[in-house]
Amino acid sequence: MRLRPFALGVGALGIGTAGFLLGSRQLLRRQAAQARAVIGKPLGEEALDADRTFKKRYGDPIHLVMLGDSIAAGLGADVPNHTPGARLAKYVARDTRRAVKLHTAARVGAESSMLLDQLSTLKPTYRPDVAVVIVGGNDVTHRVPVAESTAHLEECIRALQERGTSVVVGTCPDLGMLRPVPQPLRALGSRASRQLAAAQRAAALALGARAVDLAHVVGPFFITNPDEMFSLDRFHPSSLGYKRTAKAVLPSVLAALGVAADVPFGHHAPEPVSS
Repeated sequence: MRLRPFALGVGALGIGTAGFLLGSRQLLRRQAAQARAVIGKPLGEEALDADRTFKKRYGDPIHLVMLGDSIAAGLGADVPNHTPGARLAKYVARDTRRAVKLHTAARVGAESSMLLDQLSTLKPTYRPDVAVVIVGGNDVTHRVPVAESTAHLEECIRALQERGTSVVVGTCPDLGMLRPVPQPLRALGSRASRQLAAAQRAAALALGARAVDLAHVVGPFFITNPDEMFSLDRFHPSSLGYKRTAKAVLPSVLAALGVAADVPFGHHAPEPVSS
């Protein structure tokens, strides 16, 4: 009989906890719907086509491929030359004095599970010198398990390496930067995106690829200057935001090409294999 009050208390606690969780889920669903309504799709669902050869007069072209989601594709850029792929191509051409031929396989709305489909659009004989992969935001918003997301990323990295391609992974941006998303949904998105970014970095380095922590190297610009760094939908980067992103990724791309040896904070290289 002495256990009965305790049992009743546990039962009441269980009911209260269940009610709290149910209420929390309903709140998050409402907030997600609210965020989707606020963000909308003012930019459409197709990024600008920026693929071409940059600084053709330099000759001996470097082949650069962009894979991933809308950030890799450049949705929100004002003109084709402002997409991250175009910006990177121009910067690499400038620093290597070689032409850079850009190919963008990234697609708006892509999740990590779609990376191999993007690779399948490339000709079997296509051997890019370097690939930049930026993906993860849609995995977070669609609640894809981290292990599942990273497994798809690993498959993509291996497939690229089989082509003889050096790989640079731009890890998942911090979704906590998105002001149109209300709290506590924004805080949960921030935590989930950082968890995925850490897993992506570990996966990339384990396979011999390079990783760039976008939340660290470019995230602060979006936090301090949101009006300039975000595009019309307040979700995707603006032309200036992509310029910052391209500059943030550049050191690892140059290192992957063997042009630079040292990389700054937020850039990660795999440990050299000991002989």
